[in-house]
Order: sequence, then structure tokens, then C-alpha cells
Amino acid sequence: MSKGKALLILHGKQALNEEVRAAVMRKRKQGWDLAVRLTWEAGDARRCVHEALDAGCTQLIAGGGDGTVRDIAEAIALRSSEASLVLLPLGTANDFARAAGVPLEAEQALDLLDIAPRTVDLGEVGDRVFLNMATGGFGSQVTVNTSEDLKKILGGAAYLFTGLSRFSELSAAYGELQGPGFHWRGDLLALGIGNGRQAGGGHVLCPQALVDDGLLDISILPAPQEVVSTLKDLLAGGLGIDNMFVRARLPWVEIKVAQGLDINLDGEPLEVDSLRFAVRAKALRMHLPSDSPLLGDRMALNRPG
Repeated sequence: MSKGKALLILHGKQALNEEVRAAVMRKRKQGWDLAVRLTWEAGDARRCVHEALDAGCTQLIAGGGDGTVRDIAEAIALRSSEASLVLLPLGTANDFARAAGVPLEAEQALDLLDIAPRTVDLGEVGDRVFLNMATGGFGSQVTVNTSEDLKKILGGAAYLFTGLSRFSELSAAYGELQGPGFHWRGDLLALGIGNGRQAGGGHVLCPQALVDDGLLDISILPAPQEVVSTLKDLLAGGLGIDNMFVRARLPWVEIKVAQGLDINLDGEPLEVDSLRFAVRAKALRMHLPSDSPLLGDRMALNRPG
């Protein structure tokens, strides 16, 4: 008897990944009707989602990095589908998956198909939807400019290496953020608007973020001169920087900047000068570990009914 019909949407770079192939075969032997489709260029992930939903597929698997996950989550949400999403982390950073406690081993990740899905939030800005985080300022430029070759060699540490090597380019942007009961303005070095907790290869910007609380976590790193003068040492040593952040938890936030602020949306660069970020509460069904740190009501998973 089939356990269900699922589709793995796999980033084209992973086509020859033998670990993934073995994991797929194992789930098929366990009774899953599991098909695989590869992406090749922009728009392929969304097309695969639409085709799967039209064919009655109820479980989708995102096989790739944070950008692939974002594309697939967005496509499901924009269809207002009841289909659920499993993460198969295959990127360099896998920031959302790591924060959520999703296994990085292919077989264990696919075993989440057998876990009941939970309803989680998404973030939105304009007509774009994101699952993990939007980052702005110096950190987003580091993410965009970290080379693929360096990521292959150093993995997530490549982002830190790039940040240190480009420290001389560090500059602040003047910004103003406003939301319900919250108003901040000044020079900032970095900004995180999180549904997840980390970005840029493991940099935790929103350490208390939850995916099911109906709120976005806001983290601002101000840029007084004393912060600029010591940031390189803090990045290298990993000490003290957390205390410098201004943080809030809001259903929406508007951002205005005097000059263009570089924004990175789950790995994709955007350039804007006025933004409104908002939460889409309960917008997506996801298969997450029962003890995922990103779930606010983990005890509810063990209640009957």
C-alpha cells in the first residue's frame, strides 16, 4: 500500500548525488510513490510545483539550498495549497534547515515525510515571499559576493572569510524602521528580518525567532564609530557582538533608507529604497522535527487529537 504521493524537486547540481539517490530508493521501498524532477534555470522550481499540485501531489520536497527552499515555499504559498513541504538540505549554508533542526543526512531528512506537518508562517515583502530571513547591509553583500569556488572549499566558513577580507569596504547606511509600538532610526551596519534565526552561513541574527508565532523578528546592528572600529575583531573572535543589536518582534515593519540598502532575501539580492515586511501567518505546512527549536508550541505535537 502506498504511503502517499511525493515529489522531490532537486537542484540540478545535485543530479549525480548518490546519497540522495539511495535515500529516494529507500523511501520508495518503504511504500512512498516518490518522483524526482530537476531544476536547470530560474523558474523551474515554480513550474515543478505547479505541475505537481495540478497532478494531485500532496507532499513536496525541496532538495537544495536556502534559495531553492525559498522558491518552492513561495510557489506553494502563492497557490494557497494544502500541500506540505519537506526540506532536503543540500546547499552550502542550509541556514533555515540548521536552525530548524532538520537532519543534513539525506535519509534522515526524507524520514520527515512520515512526520505530521505543522503550519508555519512566511514573511513577505512586496510580491515576494520568504521562509528564512531577509538581511541588509554589509552582511548581505558578503553573502552575495562569496564565490561558489570558495564555498566549495570552505563550506559555510567562506562567508566569514569573505567578510573579513572585505572589511575595508564596510560602510553604514542610514535607515528608519517603524512598526507597531516600535520606531528606530540611525546608521546601521546590518539588519536581519527573520522568520528563521540565521543567515550567511551560520551567523545568528535573530536568536529567538519562531516560525509559528505570527511575528517577524527584527535585529539591527547600529553603526556608531566605536562599533565600526571593533567589528573586525568581533567577527574574528565571535565575542560580544550579540549585545550590540537592537531587537524587536513585530507583525510588520516598514523601512526607509536615505541611500539604497542592499537586501538579501534567502540568498537572492534585492535593491530597494522603501520596504514593508509583513508576516503571512500560518501560510505553509511543513514537516519539521518534533523538537525543532523554531516551533513555539512543541508540546502540542505530543497531544492526542
